[in-house]
Amino acid sequence: MDWASTAAVYEDVYVESEYDPYAYRAPAQADYEMRGEVRPEDYERTYSQYKVPDDVKRFLIFFRKCINEQNVFEIQNLYDNSFVQLTERYFKASPWPEAEEISQHVQDDADFLILYKELYYRHIYAAIQGGPTIEQRFDSYFNYCNLFNYILSAPGPVPLELPNQWLWDIIDEFIYQFQSFSQFRSILNKKTETEIDMLRRNPKIWNVHSVLNVLHCLVDKSNINQQLEAYANGGDPDSVAGEFGRHSLYKMLGYSSVVGLLRLHSLLGDYYQAVKVLENIELHKKSLYARVPACQITTCYYVGFAYMMMRRYADAIRTFSNILLYIQRTRQLFLQRTCQFDQITKQTEQMYTLLAICLVLHPQRIDENVHQHLREKFGEKMLRMQRGEMAEFESSFSFACPKFLSPVPPAYDAPLANYHKEPFMLQLKVFMDEVQQQVLIPTIRSYLKLYTTMPIAKLAAFLDTNEDDFRACLLCFKHKMKNVVWIRGTGGLEGEFQSGSEVDFYIDKDMIHIADTKVARRYGDFFIRQIHKFEEMNRTLKTLNTA
Repeated sequence: MDWASTAAVYEDVYVESEYDPYAYRAPAQADYEMRGEVRPEDYERTYSQYKVPDDVKRFLIFFRKCINEQNVFEIQNLYDNSFVQLTERYFKASPWPEAEEISQHVQDDADFLILYKELYYRHIYAAIQGGPTIEQRFDSYFNYCNLFNYILSAPGPVPLELPNQWLWDIIDEFIYQFQSFSQFRSILNKKTETEIDMLRRNPKIWNVHSVLNVLHCLVDKSNINQQLEAYANGGDPDSVAGEFGRHSLYKMLGYSSVVGLLRLHSLLGDYYQAVKVLENIELHKKSLYARVPACQITTCYYVGFAYMMMRRYADAIRTFSNILLYIQRTRQLFLQRTCQFDQITKQTEQMYTLLAICLVLHPQRIDENVHQHLREKFGEKMLRMQRGEMAEFESSFSFACPKFLSPVPPAYDAPLANYHKEPFMLQLKVFMDEVQQQVLIPTIRSYLKLYTTMPIAKLAAFLDTNEDDFRACLLCFKHKMKNVVWIRGTGGLEGEFQSGSEVDFYIDKDMIHIADTKVARRYGDFFIRQIHKFEEMNRTLKTLNTA
């Protein structure tokens, strides 16, 4: 086409009086067709078919097919392995394709795209440097709303089957993103005026009431509490499950939501309510529904932490010891999933640190394997805490505690500041006040172990304090060493008052009479465990020699 004909084509497109050389004007469709070209929007639609790798296209097509056919075994494999492998290969530091870019490959399946977006935004939170933008945080919230509306608003159980691990991850990620948003909106110093205005105009997005509402609706819809109660009493859970509760999707979402409520109340600092929501779960017995290791570990972490903050140290120690022993024995299972392994490894270190704190404040015997690891990795920390070094208590608590959050947004009209640490500082103060009250107890205990009778004035002199203050310290010793301990029953709040001290005493006039209440160690159990270890080692060596 020569210049004259080209000029003729554009003559009708641009009017001389309106022409601005710096303004973009889209040529008419006829112009592109006349020149045999493709419009930019059509080009973008065509190009999107090629910028999604072929491996990813095939994965998404097969993924959708398996979900529609409710093939849980294949979905589990695709979710645990294929998605992770493709992420490592193509999207290690970049987002997966947006839903609009892959919709044509999955026939615009709206239900599948909701599930895809759940994975898409989760990957952005986990892997993208700088984290999600405020728009992505909002979009992820709306996608969760669509997902839960689809599940909860249906007149009958939805035709969807997902692996237990994915169902747990949905609830776990939902609470994590709420937690992340709560901290994000509290850091006002780094916000632009536009971002602050968006937060101010959207108070209902990631609101604590909406999050609680979703979790309670899932619990109610599944009748999971009634099922757990029937199971604990030896009955048939299906008899009280109802139409929705008999469906595995609703049952697992309901169970995960109960654990989610435990986590959420712990993050808000309501430890009584955190344990209360688990009243139908037998905490000290492996439940039929606890088939996901990450769910079981999360449950024990938050239950143990809640017990510690409620000064129920014996229950906290038992909870941490049991789950840490379980992790030691099943560690190889977690190696199969790198992302889960990293999370569980960090949570394990946090639980060992919390266990060390509890044992310093409330010494007692624990499993030999757990105690050995604790002595090797945390021995120095425990010695510093036993010497009353408050800085060590503070740093250990700071590392091991969850990231507390405020249920209400900050005052956006107040002077710009960062408010995200306020909930943590409040919980740290509560904990340190409790530790400060007990700082002399380890020293008093060490002296009491050396004597059977002793004048109060003499022991007070050892501690460089007067007699009246020392009597108050002895009363504190009696009070702090006695706490509620779970004995039987389903509810984690049940229990009886017991003394956890290995030495006891009474005061007669000006003399302290001391009795050693320590139970003699059962050496037979220790030797049996060592024999089993030796036999296991011997079998392993024989297997290696044979190979």
